[in-house]
Amino acid sequence: MKRPKLKKASKRMTCHKRYKIQKKIREHHRKLRKEAKKRGHKKPRKDPGVPNSAPFKEALLREAELRKQRLEELKQQQKLDRQKEQEKKRKLETDPGVKTSNLEPVKEEYGQCKTKNKAKSGKQHPKKLYCQELKKVIETSDVVLEVLDARDPLGCRCPQVEEAIVQGGQKKLVLVLNKSDLVPKQNLENWLNYLKKELPTVVFKASTHLKDKGKIIKVRKKAASFKREVCVGKEGLWKLLGAFQETCGKAIRVGVVGFPNVGKSSIINSLKQERICNVGVSMGLTRSMQVVPLDKQITIIDSPSFIVSPLNSATALALRSPASIEVIKPVEAASVILSQADSRQVVLKFTVPDFKNSLEFFTSLAQRRGLHQKGGSPDVERAAKLLWSEWTGASLGYYCHPPASWTPSPHFNERSVTDMNWGFNLEELEKNNAHSIQAIKGPCLASSILFQSSGLTNGIIEEKDIAEELPKQQKRKQEEGEDCGDIDSDPENVDEEAVEKSSDTCPAEEAWEALPEEVQADEQSAQSHVLDKMTEEEDDAYDFSTDYV
Repeated sequence: MKRPKLKKASKRMTCHKRYKIQKKIREHHRKLRKEAKKRGHKKPRKDPGVPNSAPFKEALLREAELRKQRLEELKQQQKLDRQKEQEKKRKLETDPGVKTSNLEPVKEEYGQCKTKNKAKSGKQHPKKLYCQELKKVIETSDVVLEVLDARDPLGCRCPQVEEAIVQGGQKKLVLVLNKSDLVPKQNLENWLNYLKKELPTVVFKASTHLKDKGKIIKVRKKAASFKREVCVGKEGLWKLLGAFQETCGKAIRVGVVGFPNVGKSSIINSLKQERICNVGVSMGLTRSMQVVPLDKQITIIDSPSFIVSPLNSATALALRSPASIEVIKPVEAASVILSQADSRQVVLKFTVPDFKNSLEFFTSLAQRRGLHQKGGSPDVERAAKLLWSEWTGASLGYYCHPPASWTPSPHFNERSVTDMNWGFNLEELEKNNAHSIQAIKGPCLASSILFQSSGLTNGIIEEKDIAEELPKQQKRKQEEGEDCGDIDSDPENVDEEAVEKSSDTCPAEEAWEALPEEVQADEQSAQSHVLDKMTEEEDDAYDFSTDYV
């Protein structure tokens, strides 16, 4: 019997064809994975959720749900606002002859928003907030610890703050020489003999290896062998504060003040033996006062850094400015620092050839460290940032000589010196300092760099002394406003931009802009000369007969 024909063809395929299709699919998926790996996209991790053993699980889930609802409501509100703005724009486009009276309320609302933003920016001015917090710390503390960098102690002293403390009469001022392990022992002893004639001085080296707050970390036996983990001078400072507390007969508050990157927060962490205060390489991490109880009788207060006056020298602004490296021009700042250092010792320390100017040093340093731009040219800016970060950080060893003859500060006299020394056991302090100097293993004179100090660094305490703009910046902004008059004719917009720019700029940047233009022209000419020299060398090195194929 003849087999009847099937109505539909069979969907079966040969195994060869099926395996071929599967192979193509695998190859396609592999290609997609490679592309995703190159882009750096990773699979989002699945939220494990709140475990059943966690306390208050229901409350946490309820809070998460409420947070999710608020975010959704906020998104919906933003979407509606966008739709309303688009409808207004469409109406204005369709009806060009709309009367200006309809647009006046919109302008009024916009002006009110601007005035509110200006008021907020005026209230939250960072420099004024720093002044307020610093005043609070000085007023509430019985003893003020002024932290100095042992590499440049004179440059870390602020005469305005010292004068304000001395004029109060009831507060004690103590100097703390931090980072003393980066200075030769002989130089450290000379500075100690110079400073103790005026105020009680403590030799200190903060520890860098500390356990986090609330966490117990098991320290291995090998960890004690590292030199930088050990804190030196803690016992001497404890005894000094404890003896003063006993003489007072009441609980005392100790304020810690100083310029940025001198190690104020590190000293507090070393005394508490916990990482309570934020510590880092970048300047100006502490932005508000922080109260830390050491024991029942002594409370220590961390404070924000001093605000550097723009009237200081360029070297003081480069070393003591609370701005980050990206804000100030790094080449100018690093070249100013380099001009104050001994060139021979700099060459030996960084293992670079002898240089005639700062730009030549930065090019050789960039080549030495492998800092190159696209095309193979040395990255001078990154080399300048590297030098600046090492100089302001806690790794490079350099030192300054104390003045040959001791001259008391104008705000100090015999009476004020005796008042500051009253209540402290100076004999025991000398013994502890001698023990600390012996315990510290500082570098030798040959391996450290001699630096010429710029003297005392002026700071700003009063809020009224904070200058918004320099006259040079005002002229520049007026010229920019005249050029941009066709684009934006509203004077309120110009005022708002000026306020925003003045709040973003720091006093160090203003001072750099106020420097004479001749120095900048010399640096630019030197830079062009070095680049031309490099291009000539590259052209001479290339030979078409041998290299070109």
